[in-house]
Amino acid sequence: MGTDNIIVEFNNTGLAYGDETEALSDLNLQINEGAFRFLCGPSGAGKTSLLKMIYLAHRPTRGRFFLFGEDAMNAPREALPALRRRIGVVFQDFRLIDHLTAFDNVALPMKVAGVNQNQYREDVSELLNWVGLGHRMDARPPTLSGGEKQRVALARALVSKPDLILADEPTGNVDPAMGERIMKLFIELNKLGAAVVVATHDLHLVQKLGKPVLRISDGRVSRSASAGGAP
Repeated sequence: MGTDNIIVEFNNTGLAYGDETEALSDLNLQINEGAFRFLCGPSGAGKTSLLKMIYLAHRPTRGRFFLFGEDAMNAPREALPALRRRIGVVFQDFRLIDHLTAFDNVALPMKVAGVNQNQYREDVSELLNWVGLGHRMDARPPTLSGGEKQRVALARALVSKPDLILADEPTGNVDPAMGERIMKLFIELNKLGAAVVVATHDLHLVQKLGKPVLRISDGRVSRSASAGGAP
């Protein structure tokens, strides 16, 4: 890749679903370790598709893609889980497991990684308290509101202290006060070294935080700019 601190790099990359027109075209994009980027654009522009490529849910159909210095385009399937474990993802549809408690949903990445419960219990409890769900640790997803599910999903994405955090509309199902609190948590984690990419429609929040913006339209990242619009 040439530069050690580039953790995501697309070179003339495209993504097509089946025989359809490309959902993403001619991507030339770099994200450095410790970066914070908002990803903005209209519905259907390709924000979710871009995040899915980064966390390896879809591989590009052309071009080149490097993740944490690895050639993710051509990496063998057995190498992908190790790369994914370095990424925390807040999905738009939450993807919680209904028969598990909020605590166990948040703890799931640690269990999958083989971490002993004594080593993660405090972290899980602290995160659930931070997102205002300390009193609902034993609740199961069917009993939670949409906003509560969103916060459980957020805590699950962050519990393993990932190197890269991807969030797809993380404030879409919460009130403005909780939305600002969630963004504050992302900013604090970013200060600790995690790179953060947040896809959002909330332009007020983008402008308030003043972080750089990647704008996507018709499947193309057209520019990287500050929230105020300067290159």
